Amino acid sequence: MRRQRRTKIVATIGPASSDAAVMEKLFIAGTDVFRINMSHTSHDAMRTYVDQIRAIESKHNRPIGILADLQGPKLRLGTFAEGGAVLKEGAQFVLDDDPKPGDAKRAYLPHYEVLAALEPGHRLLVNDGQVRLRVTDASKKRAVTTVEVGGRISDRKGVNLPDSIVTLSALTEKDRADLEAALEKGVDWLGLSFIQRPDDIAEARKFARGRAAIMSKIEKPQAIARLSEIIELSDALMVARGDLGVELPLERVPGLQKQITRGARQAGKPVVVATQMLESMINAPVPTRAEVSDVATAIFDGADAIMLSAESAAGNHPVEAVQTMDRIAQEVERDQTYHPVIDAQRPFPEATGADAISAAARQIAETLHLPAILCLTSSGATALRVARERPQPPIVALSPNISTARRLAVLWGTHCVVMEDAPDLGEEVERACNMAFREGFAKAGQRVIFVAGVPLGTPGATNMVRIAFVGGKDEPAD
Repeated sequence: MRRQRRTKIVATIGPASSDAAVMEKLFIAGTDVFRINMSHTSHDAMRTYVDQIRAIESKHNRPIGILADLQGPKLRLGTFAEGGAVLKEGAQFVLDDDPKPGDAKRAYLPHYEVLAALEPGHRLLVNDGQVRLRVTDASKKRAVTTVEVGGRISDRKGVNLPDSIVTLSALTEKDRADLEAALEKGVDWLGLSFIQRPDDIAEARKFARGRAAIMSKIEKPQAIARLSEIIELSDALMVARGDLGVELPLERVPGLQKQITRGARQAGKPVVVATQMLESMINAPVPTRAEVSDVATAIFDGADAIMLSAESAAGNHPVEAVQTMDRIAQEVERDQTYHPVIDAQRPFPEATGADAISAAARQIAETLHLPAILCLTSSGATALRVARERPQPPIVALSPNISTARRLAVLWGTHCVVMEDAPDLGEEVERACNMAFREGFAKAGQRVIFVAGVPLGTPGATNMVRIAFVGGKDEPAD
């Protein structure tokens, strides 16, 4: 099943899409990666979802990626004597370590790490920023704040800290249990929340031990401050615009989306743009014009994938939402301005053999109008470097490892095929050309370009480019 677009689609599973028949419809409509939100999913439900997705994968003979999105720490207030309180602008409000119910003057903050991190001048945003406090005095057990934006707060409302670096691990006990359960079931990606520093990613890697790739969710100002380090340590990134829009001024989010997207492409790491892309389709069968433009902007930015959250998890029209994204992506990628915009953002090749080969392959393919670039890739590194070039011909990633093919399902422009290694290079080229013919990427007699690492099966050793004729003959790309 060949997609007629380069940009991938991630769809979240939830009550509206947990049935196996609906999942298959979502896949046929265009879903490349399924996201399981561990904030709302039990281990048993997660296992059922994975089994259902793998059954769809087997039926359609196409690798499907699975992303287990970890919840991360959730900072919340304690309870209130009357269930809540109204805070007036300019009033003083105290947060402390006393667990007794709160009122309009004080509340329990059951996170000693937060109280320890607060300093005068720091902001606290309660209930997604509807109430805003600023610290005037702080100690390890108590913080005095002034109410800058008043309103009602109630039991266990969430707290965001845009100015404070909290010494909390990005992995809670729940996350560690979720992580182990997801890894045992064989998910392909782990979505890591609450990232503040590179050490958070290193901790997750220690637990994952290579069993899944790490997708770092950029949702906090602290992560933006150390973005280059976080990109370097991550396998992929997600622009989590929901929390970014709470902790930072909303008008900064579009620029940050472009900054993160381009930074990820520079590093050759996939990037997913998420949150409220087709929000109105939770209830309506069609999106707003602004939402269509928002999705199109992410595609023009060169994002590897665009994501649906509540639209596919809990909305009334999950399949239609995926179909809408698919149509938008196809239309944008056909637009005459698309490739010039994408090409203008192309980063210079890094001074490595793999980048030189990948850049050459893209230029040869476009100069000769070849129908496809075939990548033999064991670890996925070859396909990642070629996709970084954003070539006009589609990329066919041929891997002997099903885990690699599933992870590459999120990668821009890449059609993944599982193919066993051949005993020698000549037979490998012939098999790859036959595969390109069967999958509809090339016709008999056409030429394709072939990128690989020799000796075959050596991870990260991209060092060969070759032009081959579909049908058996080949010529060197000297």
